[in-house]
Amino acid sequence: MLRTHDHALKWVENGTDLLLAQVEALDEHAMSARSALPGWTRKHLVAHLAANADALGNLVHWAATGEPSPMYASMEQRNADIESGATRTAAELTAWLTESSRKLDAAMAALTRQQWQAEVVTAQGRTVPATEIPWLRAREVCVHAVDLDTGLTLADLDDGFLSAVIDEIQGKRGLAAVPDGPLPEVAAYLAGRPHALAGVPDLGPWL
Repeated sequence: MLRTHDHALKWVENGTDLLLAQVEALDEHAMSARSALPGWTRKHLVAHLAANADALGNLVHWAATGEPSPMYASMEQRNADIESGATRTAAELTAWLTESSRKLDAAMAALTRQQWQAEVVTAQGRTVPATEIPWLRAREVCVHAVDLDTGLTLADLDDGFLSAVIDEIQGKRGLAAVPDGPLPEVAAYLAGRPHALAGVPDLGPWL
């Protein structure tokens, strides 16, 4: 589907609501359990999502002020912050995620139409208009809400979001075509998550 700025903003809102509902239901023991991502507990994943909101907030600041403010000082620092964050308590992580998400939403809501067109640089070094920021966050909150492995699946996400994810991953992986199948299963396959498609080659992880 044709992904628009308004679509992305709505997906951030819906995805954040889904994510926070999952996280707020986790006690210390459950938060410390493994996530669906290899090598990461749910604490690692929540720390990543909270830090990602802060990092994307840096890009919003860049767009609002014109002052270059990269997402992370370095990828090494990003990884260290996730490891450090994973040592926090469940309550501390939930509070961090809630507050960082709230601040990012408020900062995006304050951008003017002109500021949304300002160019910023992602953690991968891509120069993009600030209008891409909501899509970057939507991918994180929606897909990783499922990666928490609390029972939520890609089928619980908006079909429009899944179509947009499929289009993006197909392009990034340079695939001429994608397998036939239900949207959630095709999206899961392309994203390197567990899926029910048969006879398809392994693509490895994405996001």
